[in-house]
Formats: sequence, structure tokens, C-alpha cells
Amino acid sequence: MKKRFLEKVKSSIKNQYPNYSNEKIEEIMYGIEGLYITIEKSIIIIGLSFVLGIFKELIILLLMFNFIRLFAFGMHAPNGTICLIISSLIFIGFAYLIKIITINLPIMIILYIFILISVILFAPADTVKRPLIKKKRRTIYKVISIIITLIYFSISLLIKNNLIINSMLFGLIIESILINPITYKIFKLPYDNYKNYGLNTN
Repeated sequence: MKKRFLEKVKSSIKNQYPNYSNEKIEEIMYGIEGLYITIEKSIIIIGLSFVLGIFKELIILLLMFNFIRLFAFGMHAPNGTICLIISSLIFIGFAYLIKIITINLPIMIILYIFILISVILFAPADTVKRPLIKKKRRTIYKVISIIITLIYFSISLLIKNNLIINSMLFGLIIESILINPITYKIFKLPYDNYKNYGLNTN
């Protein structure tokens, strides 16, 4: 179903924009495929959250995670099935933890220190299909990722809402895992893909 849908979209783009290069079309299709997988995955995970009574926790966790993900990027699973299984386990599991645990301040500070170090060292982490070739762009994304991490930490110190505090922290923990080169190695995925393009452009 997905393959048929993407082929129809690709054909439609070629017909409507005949001047587009193959590289441009592939770039567009990468975004469309990512959107398709995200919607499909979200429907299943959100459905599970309804059944398990953790819908609110899941939605807030997804918002906090996706905000940092926009700039820190991180690995994608090798295929849709693996992505669905891993995403379901991670987000349902963490959403459930959000509901039942309270993290004391010293532990939270320690976790944020490790997260910040991870973001400084590894963000943004690109993929084969979306290499971050330009050095300036990588620098901007890194700075924004660091700022978001510090904002999450500051908010956690100022508010008393356990749901928001846990959602921000767990969203960052998930992202820290996804940008770590060890995670890439476990899934046999190439890391620092921009290095395959020779000298970094500005």
C-alpha cells in the first residue's frame, strides 16, 4: 500500500514539475515517505495509548521529543516494521513511566548533565538519506539543540507539574539515545554521513 501510494505521488510530481531534477524529486519523496510513516506509526501508537489509558502522557511526550528532534535529528530504523516496533516500545513504555514515577531533583540534574553532554558531542546526527553537509547548518542545529535542552532544564526547575517535567526529560533521553553513535552501530547504520561528501561547505 505504501509503495503504491509513493509511486503515484512520485509520478504525479514528475508530470506536474518536469523541470525538477531526479535529486530534487528524491529529496521531496524522502520527506513525503517520512510523513507517511510518521502518520501510520502515530495512529497505531496513539491507539495503543488509548487502550492503556496513557493518551495524555503520550501526546505530551511526543510534543517534547519532536521539538528537540527537529534540530538534533538522529537515526531512523532500517525499515518501517522495525521502526514501528521500536517506536511503540519506547514511547508507550516512557509514557507509562511518566504516569507512575517522580524523579527527585538530584537525579534529574545528573540526567540533564548527561543529556547536555550528549547533545554537545553528538547533535545533530544525520542519516544516509539526509546528510547535513553544510558545516554552518550543523553548527546552527547544535546550538539550537543545546538551547532547547537548557530551556527544558530551566522549566523543570521552575514548575511543579510532574507530567511536563517527566515528558521533557524523557523526550530528551530518547533523543540522546537516537543521536548516539553507539546506537547507530548497534543497528549497523553509518554515522556522520556528511563526511562522505568531502570538504564541508559553509
